[in-house]
Parts: sequence; structure tokens; C-alpha cells
Amino acid sequence: MSHAMTRRDFVRTSVTLAAGAGLARAGNLQNTETSTIGPGSQPEWRNKQPGMRYRQLGRTGFMVSEIVCGGDPITPTNYQHVLVAIEMGLNYLDTAPAYGQGLSEEGYGLVLQSVGRDRVFLNTKIDPFSQNRFDAYLKVFNGLRSSEQAAILQEASLDVEQRHATVPNYFGHYFTGQIRQVEMAAIANVMEKKHGSRIDRQKVYVGTIVQSLEGSLRRLKTDHVDLMMCPHGAASPAEVQIPEIYEAFEKLKKQGKVRYLGVSAHNDPAHVLKAAMESGVYSMAMFAYNIMNRHYVEPVMAEAHQRNFGMIAMKTSQAVFYPDRSTRPVPERAALLNQTIPGNMGLHQKAYRLALNNPHLSAVTSNMVNEQQVRENLPVARTA
Repeated sequence: MSHAMTRRDFVRTSVTLAAGAGLARAGNLQNTETSTIGPGSQPEWRNKQPGMRYRQLGRTGFMVSEIVCGGDPITPTNYQHVLVAIEMGLNYLDTAPAYGQGLSEEGYGLVLQSVGRDRVFLNTKIDPFSQNRFDAYLKVFNGLRSSEQAAILQEASLDVEQRHATVPNYFGHYFTGQIRQVEMAAIANVMEKKHGSRIDRQKVYVGTIVQSLEGSLRRLKTDHVDLMMCPHGAASPAEVQIPEIYEAFEKLKKQGKVRYLGVSAHNDPAHVLKAAMESGVYSMAMFAYNIMNRHYVEPVMAEAHQRNFGMIAMKTSQAVFYPDRSTRPVPERAALLNQTIPGNMGLHQKAYRLALNNPHLSAVTSNMVNEQQVRENLPVARTA
């Protein structure tokens, strides 16, 4: 009997959704204004405009607009609204090779040509880092005895359950296939511990990072990014503890191609944030933070703030809606948000306001697709 597994089979048989107690809750959010400049870092300003509010992105010193521009909707034919946002004081652009298969970076390349590279802070992410890692370990997994395969899957499942990674309000369910990310990461983590020497680590890790970043620079038409995020979509703390990430980052930093290292995380944001903060190498994290998961994440955010670690929130408004950017709000989530942030603003704007009410946060990401959304969302940063 063959024990070879396809990628689909591998994930299907791996981990079941865990249901359990949540993480410790923090106190209520404070409706106080954040201090403009944090301790211990020299502030670096770009595109400072009187109509925008700015906060320091941790130890990077970057003074970033409270609303930053998500790159998923950006393309070479849909970027003009970003120019409007920059004129209104926005100064941070987020992108990734995975967004539109490079089209987002190409669109931002046109933005940079129009406004000038030094007017904005720029980050991109590393793709396909997590998929390459999973595929490399899948080949090793397929050669193991069935009993060892079963033990690995069981250990991965236990890890997910112990981290409460799929508890509904913490998990969030922002997009189809999100659970697959949790499963893939958990299994790859176990394989890393048991069989880490059996993959070509320089190729799978360092090679992927260098190749991805250099491709991004070509599409962005620039010679450096201010932040490189790796992994893109970390789903566990172990993923920010891979030494080859640090090795590749130092290599690229010495070449002047990247200034700081960050990570993004839709899943298990509390544990990913804590691990990145404690690494001593990462300087910031972009992670899911919203009306549903805030009490799980806020204790770690408070600690990160004390350590001058930068934090940008994402999935703040998506948590209120059904997955895959649906325009239909989940009724009970919308009701909770309206109760927490009363007034006449729309649900998206209320979600941003709720996140920015946390003084430990540096900024919130908004995937604005047109000028109307720019003019609706950026004023949230000016609301006291």
C-alpha cells in the first residue's frame, strides 16, 4: 500500500478545528490619544501633512500615518486614488508579490515614479515562502512510515489546539482557505523539529527570500524597501524563529535592499507577535486585530509597546463581514461594533476607529480601491 500523499490529502487529513478556552483577556480599550513619538528611537518623517495624524512604528522610528494603504487592490490601472491619499497625508504603502501576481507592486511602482520614492515608507512581503517550506517538507513526509506520519499529524493537531489558534473569535475566518494555512504551518513546524536537516535550507529559505525580494524591487522600480515582511501570513510562532530568515535579512540589509524586518499574521496573531517581539531581529508586525479578537491580542500588544515594537493592524473591518471581502456584514458582529463605536460612521470606518483607539497600535491598514474610499477612510485618522 502506498503512503504517498497529494498536497490536498496531506492537509485534509492533518488537523481538525480546535475548540477550547480563549486566551487571557485584557482590560477594556481606552479612548485616549496615542503619544506621537515613542521612546528610544529617532523619529523619521515623510510626507507630513497638517490634516493627518501620525504615530511612531516602534523602534524603526518611522512616523507613519494612522491609516496606511493596503496593496491588494492596487494594479497598474488602479492606483490613481493612492496619489490622492498621499496628498491627504498618507505615507505608508503595503504590498506583496502575491497581490495580483505582482500587479500590486507594478502599480505602486507607478505611484513611486509619480510622487518620489522618499515621500513614503514602503513594505513588501516574501512569497511563496510558506508554500515552498510546506512543499519541501511534504516530499520528506511522503517517504516516512505511516506510523510516523500519523504521529506528526497528531503532534501538529495538539499544537494547534494548545495555541487556541482556531477558536472562532480568535481565528476570525477572514477568507476561504484560511484554516489550510494553520494546518500547513503546524505540520511543517513538526517536520522542522524532526527532519529539518533533510531539506535544502539555503534553497528553501534563503534562496526564496532573496529571489522574492529582488523580484519585488524590479516591479516596484526601486532599489530598496523600508520593511520586508517574512513570512507573509505566518500562522504560528515557530515560523518567525527560523534562523535562515535572519540570515537572509542580514544579507539583504548589508546590500542596502531592505532596512527592517517585519512579519504579517492573519492566524494566531498573539503568539506570532510575541515570538517576533522576543526574537530581537524583527522590528514590527502587521497582524489581525479587530472587534472579535482584540481581547486575545491586547495583552501582548501592551508588552510589545513597552518594548518599542511596531504594530500595524489588519483585518480590522473584514472581521465584521462574511469572508472574501463580502459586502454583507455578520449581524451580531456589526451590532457589537455599533454598540462599541456609536455614531453615524460606516462599519469600515468604525472598525478603523476602534483599532486606533488603542494607543499601543501604530496604524491600521485599509484596502482602498478608489478615491471615494480614500475620502471616506482617511478622515478616521483625524477623528478624536
